[in-house]
Amino acid sequence: MTKRAESKYKIDRRMGENIWGRPKSPVNRREYGPGQHGQRRKGKLSDYGVQLRAKQKLRFYYGNISEKQFRAIYDEAIRMKGDSGANMIGLLERRLDAVVYRSKFVPTVFAARQFVNHGHVKVNGRRVNIPSYRVKIGDVIEVKEKSKQLAIVIESQALPERDVPDYIEVDGGTLTAKLARVPTITDVPYAVQMEPHLVVEYYSR
Repeated sequence: MTKRAESKYKIDRRMGENIWGRPKSPVNRREYGPGQHGQRRKGKLSDYGVQLRAKQKLRFYYGNISEKQFRAIYDEAIRMKGDSGANMIGLLERRLDAVVYRSKFVPTVFAARQFVNHGHVKVNGRRVNIPSYRVKIGDVIEVKEKSKQLAIVIESQALPERDVPDYIEVDGGTLTAKLARVPTITDVPYAVQMEPHLVVEYYSR
């Protein structure tokens, strides 16, 4: 379970953006940051500040991944061939909790981490309870039979505000999903602009 699920609404206001695109985001009501100093006029960010903000926004988006885990993903991305920022996005989207969220089995990425942790998900017929598990192309992810009638699953299927991206094939009847390909950043349905190249710049300072 995420360390700071209770703070996810503050994250939107701290970033100044509705990063998950939720209709109930507090940014839709109050554009200033949380806390007693939230309404102070904000100064212009330095280059470092812009890079840090981009890194925090991407890290928060995937359920507030720990800094250690996020740095490990960056380290792996720069060892791969091709664009390091694009590689980061590909690795993040292959996390099991991200695939469960994208497949609309649960309503939020925070719920996806908890859902996987509690053993409601199988990969290729075997129960996997590690949210950071790396899904491979062709892997079949399914909701356990006993978990298909959970209220959170039924409610998520009916959510109108987001669609399943085309790099994941979902069977809504059996609640199974398959990663068809590793997405590029333009494939990923972020609610706000993500800038992985700035994340690479931040870590490569």
